[in-house]
Amino acid sequence: MKTAIFAAIAAAAIATPALAQTDPQTDRGEAGAFTGPRLGVTTGYDKMNDHDGATYGASAGYDLAVTPKIRAGVDVGLADSTVHGGGVDNSRDLSGSVRLGYVVTPRIMGFGKVGYASSRFETSGTGAGAAVEGVRYGGGVEFAATPRTYISAEYQRTEYEQNLGGRDAAMVGVGLRF
Repeated sequence: MKTAIFAAIAAAAIATPALAQTDPQTDRGEAGAFTGPRLGVTTGYDKMNDHDGATYGASAGYDLAVTPKIRAGVDVGLADSTVHGGGVDNSRDLSGSVRLGYVVTPRIMGFGKVGYASSRFETSGTGAGAAVEGVRYGGGVEFAATPRTYISAEYQRTEYEQNLGGRDAAMVGVGLRF
């Protein structure tokens, strides 16, 4: 999985300068900015119960223009974490959210999201573990580097069931719109 993520980052980094001469407003139209399917990679800071580390993964989604300035869509993600502590290793993280965005300028959109998360936690050294469900919410900013590429920054909070506490993540990402 790590190889695929790094390959996608490299492809986006190589493609971005080649497309930098275009303007999202003229190429897709203001109502078409921040719409359609998207696929990206993410990385960032992850913290749970006073233990921190890194998170990395991939995300996909689809956004529709509700009005010229408002976007509504869905977002799914698959990630992993390096957080270890208290005899527990954070592992696989799956999420599905709805998101609502507001186009601030033709190249910048702010968004909020809320949804479901399923995270796997494993006992250190044994590999035994369990998946736990929770509610995920957060928000961020997406910048249209070109009509087809974007850079994002976001904060996510997950509240788990069974009084396991919460998890915080601050992430950045790059991606492509189709």
